[in-house]
Amino acid sequence: MKKILLASVLMAGIATPTLAAEFYIVQDTATKKCTIVDKKPTVTTQTVVGDGKVFTTREEATTGMKAVKVCQSM
Repeated sequence: MKKILLASVLMAGIATPTLAAEFYIVQDTATKKCTIVDKKPTVTTQTVVGDGKVFTTREEATTGMKAVKVCQSM
């Protein structure tokens, strides 16, 4: 019983960081270049674009960046 409980806790611990992944589309205020980051920016040199939408995978963010008007001109 203890082995099953321990295995369950370990599996939940491994899976939890994956479920909590967040990606943002940000624009550098100086260069106007868009990039994808995995943490919400806390500096004033980067602005979250695309209505501040949070993506769960980098692929979703890449697709979303193609739809953001300020990123299309880059």
